[in-house]
Amino acid sequence: MQAHAKRIVLCAGVRTPFGHLAKSLADFSPEDLLSKTIRGLLSKTPLYPHAVDGVMIGWVGQGSHAPNIARVAVLNAGLPEKAHAVTVQANCVSGMEAICSAARHILLGEGALYLAGGTESMSTFPYAIRGSRRLKELRSLETVKANWNELLKNGNIILTDCIEEGLTDPVKRLSMAATAEVCAQMYSISREAQDDYAYASYGKALKAEESGFYDTHVVPLEQDGQVLLRRDEYPYLRENLAHKPALLAKAPLLFDTSEFRMKDFYEMFGEHILGKRFEEGRTQATVTLFNSCARSDGAAIVIVTSEQRAKDLKLEILAEIKSWAFWGINPAHMGVGPAFATALALERADLSFDQIEQIELHEAFAATCLAIFKVGREKYGHHWETKWKEGKINPSGGSIPLGHPLAATGTRVILNLLYSMKQNSHIRWGLATACAAGGLGGAMILERYH
Repeated sequence: MQAHAKRIVLCAGVRTPFGHLAKSLADFSPEDLLSKTIRGLLSKTPLYPHAVDGVMIGWVGQGSHAPNIARVAVLNAGLPEKAHAVTVQANCVSGMEAICSAARHILLGEGALYLAGGTESMSTFPYAIRGSRRLKELRSLETVKANWNELLKNGNIILTDCIEEGLTDPVKRLSMAATAEVCAQMYSISREAQDDYAYASYGKALKAEESGFYDTHVVPLEQDGQVLLRRDEYPYLRENLAHKPALLAKAPLLFDTSEFRMKDFYEMFGEHILGKRFEEGRTQATVTLFNSCARSDGAAIVIVTSEQRAKDLKLEILAEIKSWAFWGINPAHMGVGPAFATALALERADLSFDQIEQIELHEAFAATCLAIFKVGREKYGHHWETKWKEGKINPSGGSIPLGHPLAATGTRVILNLLYSMKQNSHIRWGLATACAAGGLGGAMILERYH
């Protein structure tokens, strides 16, 4: 096998509207969301199914009901049986990694055109019974049912919520929200600053929804001829937050309750809060539900191909992939990963941070975004905050108002960037970047196609 020097380009992409947890899209499986998204892409472009050499899909909540969900989608969406299919699990950068994987396959000459993206149905994440089948109560489904009333009396059997389990780092034993509070404490980011950031993002998202920006690449979700969801759900569920910022201050703190005080937080996780100690009366909790991203359902997909193949198929080229990078850090500080991944991606593209004209940054939490601003400046001299103030970061809102269907988000930030570049001809260089559980950060640099 021989690698080939080719320009790798991104053509059209689409996504579903993002549904809030247990709301409008709750009855759709992740494979259904993905198949509908692929069909939506085919209906909006001149791409014919047989031209697809493979499908690369990110999926965080992987389950046995759809093993290798990429292959399930190939068959359910009417793509050719010959198409290769790979499912990626890299937590919240899965949808970005899938696109990078497609690019690698093209560079190695394994194929010329791939569909890549991510899918997630957090509403259908299961509850799981954890334990060895060596235990007599777990020998078979029949024995589980027969012993159901006595099951949890066995200390070796655990019933768990796969959402909470999946959003807790298994090495450092912190939830993702806890990692945000760690960053907020470590980098002295106040609750007020986080609320201000979230307020701005809510407003920009609603403005973009109403202006029609998302209509360029969001395919309404239909079932039996009826439209179930046309636009992202969460911005409208929290619409008051964009008009009444004082409501943000009323949200309860996640780590300062009657049962669990901030002092308890420091006792449990203080080893990760470098350079800080709890001070009675001074140390304040900061992270709330409203300055955090929402749990969501949705799928997103984009065409990844070579320049020549795109021309042969008469596909509109939106941008060229200039570089990408992934970087791992301490899982307890996972939210600042994009600062490091961005630096490496810029180095590989031989660009400076100042040359980047728009950034799409995954907003896992307002705390993590503001921490990235500080780490990027202190570590690399990258002035993220300046770009934020100039409206060059998430001009159409981010994950806090739009929602975060895990594996789909890495593709969503790239779609935001692609269609912003299409809309604004003055943007030459764009950056899409995201953090992920486990301490990963991912970054991709796109150049306007010319």
